[in-house]
Amino acid sequence: MAGRAAPPPDATLRAWEREQARLGAGVVEEDTEEWQRDPGFAGLERVGGVDLSYIKGDDSSACASLVVLSYPALEVLYEDCRMVTVSAPYVAGFLAFREVPFLVEAVQRLQQEEPRLRPQVLLVDGNGLLHPRGFGVACHLGVLTDLPCVGVAKNLLQVDGLVRDELHREQIRSLQREGDTFPLTGASGRALGMALRSNNNSSKPLYISVGHRVCLETAVRLVKSCCRYRIPEPIRQWKKGG
Repeated sequence: MAGRAAPPPDATLRAWEREQARLGAGVVEEDTEEWQRDPGFAGLERVGGVDLSYIKGDDSSACASLVVLSYPALEVLYEDCRMVTVSAPYVAGFLAFREVPFLVEAVQRLQQEEPRLRPQVLLVDGNGLLHPRGFGVACHLGVLTDLPCVGVAKNLLQVDGLVRDELHREQIRSLQREGDTFPLTGASGRALGMALRSNNNSSKPLYISVGHRVCLETAVRLVKSCCRYRIPEPIRQWKKGG
């Protein structure tokens, strides 16, 4: 693949681990906003979605996207997609160091250009606490922007004993209708996230995890309320537009 960066030296990985531990101490795993505590999310007006979408065949060129939708109508209020050059290599468990700086810049641009459209929560195409060190992209972005963030992944990240085995497939089959869930409980006994069947037309679940300033139950309810199809609209909209 064109543009593949060389793996970082061990010293860099150790520095990244220390940074994850330092920032991870600031993660808040509970609701902090009044709208989060309301059964219908009264007071929530703007939901954002972020991700990097790579150019096919070149893992150093990407579009950093931020979309803000109205809530509950889920109509596009703001879109920002900038082409960026990604220099940090991809290393499993350290995706944030490759992508988050561009996403933080997108949030900062919005704050400067259209502060009234600043999202009250971000859905992140990736994981939060469901991560080898409990600090995925959604946590990293949440702590740096101080915005509530939710991790929304399409595939199970196999950590803490969670595996895509026959038991997991059986649990997926048990999700009979949209809104059905089962907890992603690791070998440590900790619930790292929740598998959610988000739409009746797709039997493939989403893997929801806490990013920052939201509890898991609220995160799942929010994602479900943003789904017209399998993928929640704040994330689906930028993919559709891209």
